[in-house]
Amino acid sequence: MRRALALILALTAPLAAQAGQTCENKPLAPHQIVLQMDLAQRTVAALDASGAKVALVARAGQDLSKYRLRYSHMGIAVRDHPAGRWIVVHELNDCGTAVSGLYNEGMGNFFLTDLYRTEAQLVIPSPDAQDKLAKLAATRTPLRLHEPRYNMLAYVYSTQYQNSNQWVLETLAAALAPPGQVETRAEAQSWMRSKGFQPPTIEVPAAVRLGARMFRANVAFDDHPFDRRMAGQIDTVSTDAVLRLLRMVDPGSKTQTVE
Repeated sequence: MRRALALILALTAPLAAQAGQTCENKPLAPHQIVLQMDLAQRTVAALDASGAKVALVARAGQDLSKYRLRYSHMGIAVRDHPAGRWIVVHELNDCGTAVSGLYNEGMGNFFLTDLYRTEAQLVIPSPDAQDKLAKLAATRTPLRLHEPRYNMLAYVYSTQYQNSNQWVLETLAAALAPPGQVETRAEAQSWMRSKGFQPPTIEVPAAVRLGARMFRANVAFDDHPFDRRMAGQIDTVSTDAVLRLLRMVDPGSKTQTVE
């Protein structure tokens, strides 16, 4: 497990300097820092108590209640050794651009951002699935599955763009598919199709789509099927979508809320 973590750190460390920052230059208030560091500590305590060595962790960075979503962003948490700290590997969008990078951070820095809600969701795969995720982490596949062209609402079955939760989803697919079957994004998506996977659909009205496309560099809709896009039916990858796939292929997985 330590060798697997070392490889992930080597692949992502050059990008880590900007991790944990928000798009605004507005610093967090002292009370926010206290609350978020406390959330990080309680999350680590919950992970330690679970006995897991690999888990998924989600945070609530913005209010997505109008889309019936509670959490906005997910990463893969890896324990570097039995008595060690937790490292979160995740994809982040470079602020104001349509570009992303992979980052690794401690749990404190993962939550040290402008959270909408001081709450976390933990997803603990079954022991067998954890072993497969740990094994995958020792390869270059997670890096190959990263697409730097970022789109917040990337279509689940397109390799044109990628959003942060989509990298987690496709990494999960690579780990849980039969050995050697998934090495690329196209192969990950093909395997998910074979399982009949479909993410929860998000309804986005035309006026909202137009405004987002005109004023945000990190939002596009041209990768979505035309008919569904015109109907406002956006099949993107949310944290709920990741959880849906895991429940389909790993029924022994468990979820936990840290409040």
